[in-house]
Formats: sequence, C-alpha cells, structure tokens
Amino acid sequence: MKLKNKLIAGLVAGAATFFVGLNQQVSAAIVNNDYALSASEGSSLRTNNNVIIAHATAVYAPAKNVATYEKRTWYSNGAYVQYIVGDGGKIYRVGAEGYQAWGAGSWANANAPVQIELAQTYSSSEFKQDYIAYVNLLRSSAIKYGIPTDVDSSAWRGVKSHLWITNHVWGDHTDPYGYLASHGITKARFAYDVKHGIKSGSFSASVPASKPSKYNKPVKQNKRAVHVTYALHQKGKQWLSPVKDFSSGSNGFAGVPNSKHDMLYIKVDRGSIKYRVHTIEDGWLPWVHKGDKNDTVNGVAGIKGHTIDGVQMYYTTPSGETYQQAYYRSQSTQRANYLGVCADNGTVTGYDSWAGMYGEPLDRLQISINDHSTY
Repeated sequence: MKLKNKLIAGLVAGAATFFVGLNQQVSAAIVNNDYALSASEGSSLRTNNNVIIAHATAVYAPAKNVATYEKRTWYSNGAYVQYIVGDGGKIYRVGAEGYQAWGAGSWANANAPVQIELAQTYSSSEFKQDYIAYVNLLRSSAIKYGIPTDVDSSAWRGVKSHLWITNHVWGDHTDPYGYLASHGITKARFAYDVKHGIKSGSFSASVPASKPSKYNKPVKQNKRAVHVTYALHQKGKQWLSPVKDFSSGSNGFAGVPNSKHDMLYIKVDRGSIKYRVHTIEDGWLPWVHKGDKNDTVNGVAGIKGHTIDGVQMYYTTPSGETYQQAYYRSQSTQRANYLGVCADNGTVTGYDSWAGMYGEPLDRLQISINDHSTY
C-alpha cells in the first residue's frame, strides 16, 4: 500500500499550508493532518485527473468528528474522502490526493484526485468561513490537476457535485445543494464562486450578472451493449467451453466447481479489456490485453500448471459512449458461495480491486460489462 507521504508543499509539524485560489490573493488555510490515513491505510490505486467532487456530509456535526469517524471506519464502512472542511474554515485531510478515495462510486473514485466534504452547521457565521475555504479548495484542487473549474457542466471533466454523479453515472445522492440552499447559496452562485474564487472577507449573497449558466445541460447518453467472452483452463486437463456474459443466479460461469485452473482468457466485442491473474506459485502476473487461447504468450493470463487464486480486470468504454465497467465475482474451492462483487478498480460491498482469495484455488468466475451491477 503506497500513499503519498508528501501531500502539499510546506508540510510542517503535521500540518500543511495550502494556498487556495490560485491567480488571486486569498488567505492561506492550514490543513490538519491529525486524521490522515497512514501508509498502510486507504486505497493504493492512483486516479485519473478528470473531476474534483463536491460533497456535503448530510449530518450536522463538527468537521473534526467527521474526519475522526472516516479515519476510524475507512475500511469497515468503506467510505472516506481526501478532505473535510468545516469548524470555521478548517480543513482536515483523511485520504491522500491522487489516490482513490471511496466517496461516490467506482467511476467517480477512479477519476477524482480530490473529493471534498463540507461539514454542516446551523451557524451562519461559521458557514461563511466554511464556504470560502470549501470553494477555494475545490477551485485550487482543480487548477492543480489541470481540471476545468466549471461546476456540473455537460463535459465529463470539471468540478462535479455528488448530484451530478447521481444524474450522469449512478447513485441517489443530491449533495451539496440542499445544504448550500439552507444558507442561501444557489447552484448558480456556487458555480460562479468556484469558477472565480472568493477573496477572504469578500463573501456576499448575490452573483454578479453573467451569461445564463449551462451547467444543467444533460449529458447525452449513448449506451451500447457490450458482450464479454471468457474461459478458464482446467489444471492438468484442457480448455473449458467459453462463456458469454452469464445467466441468472449462479449459472453461466467459467470453470469447474471444486477444481483448480491455471489459465484464463477474456475478450469483449466493444471497447477493450485488460486483465491479469494471481497464482499461488507466482503472485500477480503481467497484464494481458488480448484474448486468444491459442496465443499463450500475449492472449492468455496464467502459467500452465500454476494455480490461479485471483483475477483482476479493467474495461475501457469506447469514446462517446455511456461509461461501463466490468463487474465480476469468483468462488474458491474452499468456500460454498461466491465472494463479493468487484467493479473494475472501484469498491462494491467492501471488495477492492480484484476477485479471489489468496491461497484458495479459484474454481469459477462470472463477468458482466454494464453501467451497474447485474448480480
């Protein structure tokens, strides 16, 4: 597990000075690292730099309490973000920038180097300080990672609310807009502030006149069915018949129950997929980008005679189409039921990154390509 040890330039005695609002003069905010995940905690997966995600906590509790809770339950609860803002403009770090947090589903987590929670308060004066720090941290994070500062635009890159993720990817969250509205902040006002930044002490209740916002323009969906074909090679025997997608329940799987397998191939009819296997004898083997059982060098994952106990895969959606990913699960010879479902490099039911159980031979595998889990 590797987390960035150097989070922000100027790290001093457990806190970093984070200069918000690039290209404008704003006060420096101090990042509190007392609740940051350690090097052995959190996801080790790097992110793509496409979105910065704006959240609100949905509970009226001090930001310090939220950070404490996320630090303590990051694994058991399967949820944490990089920053919590609150308590009068304070910033608490939990996850590491540039590494996946678990805050808004697998697509968002994989594409957001920074996710930020705004702690909720009934105090108007405290909210003003929190809001300035929150807006400027969103803006400066976007600039730092070369991400547009437009909020909830029709483009797939930019600053995105959790509501945008719900509307265009998946989920049922609507934050942070309900909470912002309770303090008089409209969507248009929020978008303007993130786009332009807020100078310290310049908080006002109105948005300067500008052209009508287009941030609510819906993203055109173009979902195309994707079929995946895959097969396992039974150790000491032969290739098994290939499986296309899977049937209902536990039907439609690759493999033979209570048997060991040593090679795997996977191919899709749209987009592309890469995959690899973990064997008891060798650990993780190199990634494979094509599926051809006759090409055991470039078209097959595994080594003949070596027992597979883990599988990992990533599906890439064709440009311009609705984002889809590989949902997959496995079973081992030592367990009666399927292990938890995996979704590419995201988290589903607590499983992260790969299917299987170290040391337990994998005896069956199911895969589906979709924009949601069909298990």
